[in-house]
Amino acid sequence: MFQLDLKSRKSIYEQVVDNVKELIITGVLKAESKLPSVRELSRTLTVNPNTIQKAYRELEHQGFIYTVTGLGCFVAVQDEHKVDKKRISQIMEELMLIVRELMYLGFSLDDIKAQIDEFFKERSERH
Repeated sequence: MFQLDLKSRKSIYEQVVDNVKELIITGVLKAESKLPSVRELSRTLTVNPNTIQKAYRELEHQGFIYTVTGLGCFVAVQDEHKVDKKRISQIMEELMLIVRELMYLGFSLDDIKAQIDEFFKERSERH
């Protein structure tokens, strides 16, 4: 379920954040489902519990999860009315940088569109 790449340039905490976000976005973790406890996940991944706690705090800050004292962390219901315009702007900047880099590497706009179409096709087949 969770995968860490110890050779990655990303810190372990960032990898945990990315893993949980991916599981939520793809629907593997449903809204209101309980996440593993900090201790449980730290044992599973053999990392320091403080690392998991930091990742959970970041996910809560970003609105992906929420904490219920004494019960644990849960996947937040996506609030369609709550739009983080600052985060959307950051993601769009990252996307533009990636598109420019792909074009620099020789991808045409049609190649990029085809890759995106393939991504959505695979995603819709899974659901």
